[in-house]
Amino acid sequence: MPLEILTIPCLDDNYAFIAHDAGSGETMVVDVPEAGPIRTALAGKGWTLSHVLLTHHHADHIQGLPGLLADCPATVIGAAADTHRLPPLDLAVSEGDTFTFGGQTCHVLDVSGHTVGHIAVHIPGADAVFTADSLMALGCGRVFEGTFQQMWSSLAKLAALPPETVVYSGHEYTLANAKFALSIDPENPALISRSETVETARKNGQATVPSTLAEELATNPFLRPSDPAIRAGLNMRDATDAEVFAEIRACKDRF
Repeated sequence: MPLEILTIPCLDDNYAFIAHDAGSGETMVVDVPEAGPIRTALAGKGWTLSHVLLTHHHADHIQGLPGLLADCPATVIGAAADTHRLPPLDLAVSEGDTFTFGGQTCHVLDVSGHTVGHIAVHIPGADAVFTADSLMALGCGRVFEGTFQQMWSSLAKLAALPPETVVYSGHEYTLANAKFALSIDPENPALISRSETVETARKNGQATVPSTLAEELATNPFLRPSDPAIRAGLNMRDATDAEVFAEIRACKDRF
């Protein structure tokens, strides 16, 4: 039986996610920007929290955890490399580790760049990957702690997942990301179409997260540094993919 995954808006533009396995009754929350909306969603579904996954240490992804655990005790999972900055963990994980949730094997990926110690979790049996602030809808996280090379390596790792994988990222930044993407890849028909869809969705108050990896591969400039048109537009025809990615990220930082 597949996981049921809910997208929970939090704060101004964050998302948490709740994954539920009907067979076992296990329920996992991915990141806790604030407790209230998550508690409300759990109660509305009649689900009992069993696991919490923390992707990285930034406050807007963990600050609601104490309030949530006060009402809903659960096993807390996070990066071993980030234990000094995360709330207390029951399970500390690293690149290549797996854990079991809802009968599914969950694979841990190190996706450092935005922060050092940021993790993503891929659940192949559910065609899902939780990426938070690494790969985002039509974008990627700003490189705060790592290097551009680290971030490119992390994105390349995620890009290699099956294209049908659904990408659950951490923020509603898609409309702004689309405007930037069009400045880098203006003749891409898939991007033009997606941008129009995103604009309509936001006007109607609809979430644009999650997306599919196939959509990101076709439209997200941060996954497309090998594209000849993007390289030509940046005058970087002979550069490496990592160098082109770094320039795209630098352009976004100035956009």
